[in-house]
Amino acid sequence: MLLCVPDAEIAAAAALISPGPLVGHCSGATTLAPLAPHEAFSLHPLMTVTPQGARFAGAGAAIAGSTPRATALAAELAAALGMRAVVVADEDRAAYHAAASIAANLLVTLEAGAERIAASAGVDRELLVPLVQASVENWAALGPERALTGPIARGDEATVAWQRAAVAERAPDLLAMFDALAEATRALAGAGRARRHHEGDRA
Repeated sequence: MLLCVPDAEIAAAAALISPGPLVGHCSGATTLAPLAPHEAFSLHPLMTVTPQGARFAGAGAAIAGSTPRATALAAELAAALGMRAVVVADEDRAAYHAAASIAANLLVTLEAGAERIAASAGVDRELLVPLVQASVENWAALGPERALTGPIARGDEATVAWQRAAVAERAPDLLAMFDALAEATRALAGAGRARRHHEGDRA
């Protein structure tokens, strides 16, 4: 039996089930503890789901089980939906779910900021879409350091300063986010340069 309820309701829903069947939940961050005393499993699709639905084939799935049988059932369910299962231990659930939220939810928030600033320059969201898609595809194919482009990657701090001034003028509430991400991007660019230098020394 697989419970598809809000995280806060998992324990209450599990308590209504008579002992016997395997009981699972679909939460990404929640451990198996709320399902006790049932033989328990979890299956969390690593996929964004909107009111329009979702396609799970090809997606990852974080699974766990309180017994080998429960873990095997979670893996079978994931495979039946075309997903690739990976076991995520209870102590790693919060970190796993944070990564998923950064990759999906926070990315959307970031693009919302880009959309606002572009709109102030008369540029529609649709024109940003190919750029975003190419960036994600490059990250998937090359990894973050090799996929990074733009003025920070080039060391062009004058352009970054002009960008920062524009953000301060057009969307000042986004300035803290811009500064934090620019600093993180500098660190990523620096790590990429150091790695390439190290690889050059070994060549």
